[in-house]
Amino acid sequence: MPSPEADTTTVNPSTINSANSAPTTDVLTYQSIIDSANGIFIGFVERIPYFVASIVVILIFWFLSIVFKKVVYKFLGSRNRHQNLVKVFQRVGGALIIFIGFMIAMVVAVPGFTPAKLIGALGIGSVAIGFAFKDIFQNLLSGILLLLSEPFRIGDQIVSGEYEGTVEDIKIRATTIKTYDGRQVVIPNSDLYTSALTVNTAYKQRRLQLAVGIGYADDIAEAKSEIMQALDRADSVSKQASPTVIAVNLGDSTIDLVVRWFIDDGTQANKVSSIDQVLIEIKTALDKAGIDMPFPVRTIDLSDPSVKAIVNKLNEQESVTQ
Repeated sequence: MPSPEADTTTVNPSTINSANSAPTTDVLTYQSIIDSANGIFIGFVERIPYFVASIVVILIFWFLSIVFKKVVYKFLGSRNRHQNLVKVFQRVGGALIIFIGFMIAMVVAVPGFTPAKLIGALGIGSVAIGFAFKDIFQNLLSGILLLLSEPFRIGDQIVSGEYEGTVEDIKIRATTIKTYDGRQVVIPNSDLYTSALTVNTAYKQRRLQLAVGIGYADDIAEAKSEIMQALDRADSVSKQASPTVIAVNLGDSTIDLVVRWFIDDGTQANKVSSIDQVLIEIKTALDKAGIDMPFPVRTIDLSDPSVKAIVNKLNEQESVTQ
């Protein structure tokens, strides 16, 4: 017979099962995480040789692109003509070789990857890509057309819109020019291809002109003769084309002459230098010949009543001041 002091507490079996199952669930969850991490790590380690092989493939094709550019330059670049065409072959061909190498590397490194899947993915997003890269594709196409048509070359001096300078590089996306004050301007190729473009150095010779005004009392023929002799003394004036002096206008105080001559080097530096030399020679020649280059002259008609009133008022003010 049990003692009255004995403990008669009853233990519920379900409580025991719940207490035992909680640590077991935690252990299983932790073990699954460990197994997943181990699987990822093992898979990564197994793919390391493939990653290394893909990097080697990319390096090989990158080296092949360099060799391709040198071969193209060796066979086509030695000729002075079509230098831009050489750049097209070098850049487009080099980029295509690297792209092929990248595709092969992806096939080696990524399981199940095929170029067909990439093309399919691009096809799905072609509309979005087209809108996002519209300007880029337009500049690329314009760059290729510029390099093929060769409206200008590296070293030419061009004017595009408000920019003027020397072409430093013609890339597929944009053209870089250096302005005469030492700034670098990058112009998108689409702007150069679709807008008006002036190439100052397209031809060997370039014509310059300068306006000269002489007095009404001077002899036009004598002034022309003195100016022509001054042009003969200027070293920068081309001897292959005859300069001209033309009377173009009867101005308010001068007879306006336009002096035109050619230079053999159409660069901006030679243009500025030639204008400076010709201007000094003409001024010296006309001064020695006694030919006047008058300032603007204003004639006042004193018989006009309004002019008389102004003169009288000025005289009154002068008398009061004295």
